[in-house]
Amino acid sequence: MKKNRINKDETSRGAKNARAGLLPRHIGIIMDGNGRWAKKRLLPRSAGHRFGMDRMMGLLRHALDAGVSYVTVYALSTENFKRPKEELEGLFNLIRKYFVPCMHEIAERKARVRVLGDLSLFPADVRELLIEAQKESEAYEGRGVNVALGYGSRAEIVRAANIAVKEGRELTEESLSSLLYTAGQPDPDLIIRTGKELRLSNFLLWQSAYAELYFSEKLFPDFSDRDLDEALKEYAGRKRRFGKTDEQMENPSAEKEEKNTKEKGADE
Repeated sequence: MKKNRINKDETSRGAKNARAGLLPRHIGIIMDGNGRWAKKRLLPRSAGHRFGMDRMMGLLRHALDAGVSYVTVYALSTENFKRPKEELEGLFNLIRKYFVPCMHEIAERKARVRVLGDLSLFPADVRELLIEAQKESEAYEGRGVNVALGYGSRAEIVRAANIAVKEGRELTEESLSSLLYTAGQPDPDLIIRTGKELRLSNFLLWQSAYAELYFSEKLFPDFSDRDLDEALKEYAGRKRRFGKTDEQMENPSAEKEEKNTKEKGADE
């Protein structure tokens, strides 16, 4: 597994861009197309997943060094567990061999690792590895990598609702968000999907309510650092209004002054 050194100059420039609002704080990546990539090359699907894991690590390095604070990668959905047993065992073997050292590298970048999903779906030894891989970085705050494994957004929302019912909590948008796997993190600003498909496929449905969407025709192993830069460049050029007008977004001080005037009038 290729390991890159941390580029401090890139990280510094990326932090400046993030503060200027030119970078998303949180991006989600639907890594689609590993199997099709392998099929085009007359390789077994397991080879596509292996190359895909290399590319995942490359993109995580590049995104963190560019100044993105959080990255969530969709590695294995709950629906993927319907795939042939041989393919699943190949995926489990990838986790057994590479997951802990890969996440150790993420921890070296002072980013917290979280595994999002239902770990009970995995063999016991794999489940233990996934739990172990999160411990080294659990004290870090402000930067993170989420690896969605055995993940489905609908199941995540149902799980959160059931916790709220069990604990007798009233559900609000804020309280539900606090019960999701991504609690304490900003919602994704940008969702990237590779592989030509134009759908979210049960990925971060609640968290992505206001996310910008970017679709690439490239199969995931071919999605390069430069392709990620193109996605980030397009994001920087989009206007995010969150229901407001262009005038409100361009002059937030006027909106704040108007709000203060109304509140002052109500007090008098």
